[in-house]
Amino acid sequence: MEIHQSAVILLLILSVSSFTHGQPADIWQRYVKFLNQHVDPFMTVNDCTSRIENRDITGTNGACKPVNSFIVANADTIKTVCGRGGTRLRNDRNLFESDLRFFVVKCNIKTIKNGKCEYVGKGYTRKIVLACDKGWPVHYER
Repeated sequence: MEIHQSAVILLLILSVSSFTHGQPADIWQRYVKFLNQHVDPFMTVNDCTSRIENRDITGTNGACKPVNSFIVANADTIKTVCGRGGTRLRNDRNLFESDLRFFVVKCNIKTIKNGKCEYVGKGYTRKIVLACDKGWPVHYER
């Protein structure tokens, strides 16, 4: 299992590094956080607890995050939502809805045992809505 998780992390780092060329410096930290929390091309509904734990995803107060969603796609494909692969929402100039549907794994907190968060996942295929800054995804809205 450790080899698989390491491979996923390596793939994520490689996909991030391929996109940094031309990226505004002020967006880098927000973009990396978005990728860590919401992007995993190999995610399944059974991976919620391990992914959230390994990526150190927590709620705002450092406790278990009640809900976290992962878009099952690579960073290249997701980035297109902020440009030619998405439509700007009328009521908010920073939100873009994808033209295509994505498979999304939604992880909900199941139990907390001895301070360890356990999650249950459910998969959906849907259009996604992202907040974008200068053409880069920085927030998963829905």
